[in-house]
Amino acid sequence: MCGITGFVNLKKNTTCDKNIIVDMTKELKKRGPDEENFYISEHINLGHRRLVIIDEKNGKQPMFIKHKDESYVIVYNGQLYNAKDLQEELLNLGYSFKGYSDTEVILKAFIHYGPDIVKRFNGIFSIAIWKEKAQELFLARDHFGIKPLFYCFVNETLIFASEIKSLLKHPYISLEIDQTGISELFGLGPAHTPGYTIFKNILEVKPAHFGIFNKDGLHLEEYWRLESKTYTDSFEDTCDKVKFLLEDSINRQLISDVPLCTMLSGGLDSSIITAYASNYNKKHSLPNISTYSVDYVDNDKNFVKSDFQPNSDNYYIDIMKKSFNTNHHQIVIDTPELVEALKDAMIARDFPGMADVDSSLLLFCKHIKHGETVAISGECSDEIFGGYPWFFREDALNSNTFPWSIALNERQELLNPNISNKVNLKDYIDFRYTDCLKNVKILDSDSLQTAQKRKISYLTINWFMQTLLDRADRMSMYNGLELRVPFCDYRLVEYLWNVPWEVKALDGREKGLLRYIVKDLLPEEIVERKKSPYPKTHNPTYLNAVKSMLTKIMANPEAPINHLLNKDYILEILQTNGNAFSRPWFGQLMTGPQLMAYLCQVNMWLERYQPKIEL
Repeated sequence: MCGITGFVNLKKNTTCDKNIIVDMTKELKKRGPDEENFYISEHINLGHRRLVIIDEKNGKQPMFIKHKDESYVIVYNGQLYNAKDLQEELLNLGYSFKGYSDTEVILKAFIHYGPDIVKRFNGIFSIAIWKEKAQELFLARDHFGIKPLFYCFVNETLIFASEIKSLLKHPYISLEIDQTGISELFGLGPAHTPGYTIFKNILEVKPAHFGIFNKDGLHLEEYWRLESKTYTDSFEDTCDKVKFLLEDSINRQLISDVPLCTMLSGGLDSSIITAYASNYNKKHSLPNISTYSVDYVDNDKNFVKSDFQPNSDNYYIDIMKKSFNTNHHQIVIDTPELVEALKDAMIARDFPGMADVDSSLLLFCKHIKHGETVAISGECSDEIFGGYPWFFREDALNSNTFPWSIALNERQELLNPNISNKVNLKDYIDFRYTDCLKNVKILDSDSLQTAQKRKISYLTINWFMQTLLDRADRMSMYNGLELRVPFCDYRLVEYLWNVPWEVKALDGREKGLLRYIVKDLLPEEIVERKKSPYPKTHNPTYLNAVKSMLTKIMANPEAPINHLLNKDYILEILQTNGNAFSRPWFGQLMTGPQLMAYLCQVNMWLERYQPKIEL
């Protein structure tokens, strides 16, 4: 795992801009704490920060290879899980290798196959490859955007980086927010439209896209998408295929030259990964797998059962660590550090995010990093197997909007009346919602339920899952920790896309098919456990802390957020302890306290980044 950055101008000599690329690369130090290197030539500057995971000696970047009459240079962030397969294929084609790093495999595969090679990559990646003679830059991002890649085109210069904070070190970059940015921030936030950011001129390479920049400009192309196909497999064949794909994905992602662990909540998804990891270690005579869980001070005293969080974790974690004899570590977070980390979590994202849901993961990863370099998470199972409440709740299914974000009127009321008159959040959200659904192909063979769930699955995979993947990448890499997500293997997602809802929700249960497949792998109590999301604090001291923080912000006439918000409405929220948001306004966990924290993050963000607001 790493951080990449660079800029290219085909009409200007950039060799004198070394200080710029050095500054841009330094901003990515947390992503890659182990090494720093650069490539500088007449028209391009590239920077790389490395977190060493595989082949320390031979995986250094930028990597340069001369082949025939062309010179190729790569900077790359990610992990290629089928690197060994591709390397064997290239060896048979006559290529040789200095080592076993996936960077060398990617570059030589690109040399042989060209841009279409991304269609055969299985992994998480953002890639930049420069062809010196052709004066052409290739950019690519993995199937689900697990690894970030932002860019901006200004003054005939293409500038790109793993994080926006790196872009901002280039003198050509200025930050502007227009009506679209306000709509993204308050209408969709903390989600965002794929390909866009809050900032007017800063974009991201969309998931499953590659780009080529040359004298003709920047051309972006989609290389993969979910395709609706008629389902013909028997139930037995479906189970066998899903089980194979899942086990193969997990086993591929257990390979590492550095310490590796799993995040264990005692839920179905993290338990599946832990079970397979434990069996893998036993098979290969490795030490017992290390597992980590997170909890909060006094959560046992303050936990309140709800539709969105029906049970707590500790009982189930104990079952798993005893059943699989894991080397378990429990991380306990207290309110003051959770609140203090809200700012770091915002900086890690470069945007306001999921409040304490972000800051708790950031702190969790910080503690894991003391003992491990790679962690494996159960993220993305709910999106592909149908685990979220909105797959079953009639109010969500019939909302005609993003089902994890239905408080549209309340969001509009947050805005200052002058801004609210210019920015209609509902119109913007409706546009994004209907535009996204145009990509969903419903088959004549689809049942009514399957057709309905195709739509909600597509929205969830392309929007909500992206928000969680952004969170996972930024919070982990801020601590120099690589986080892998085996449920997000594109082969598994691709297959499940066409499995009928009645099969996925076997016996009418969330993730019913997955439960059936792993019934002999896990203890029965784990298999039957009702879905519970990533844990959050229930300690009332957290509500008190963020309420106090937001109250001080609203009392400060110089606080930049006061120019954006409806102060009377915010004061009303504060007086009622956020009870107007007792049901989640985003996702499953973000209620009143998280709204207050989100608004605090917005103010921190405005103070730090100081964007120009043009409405």
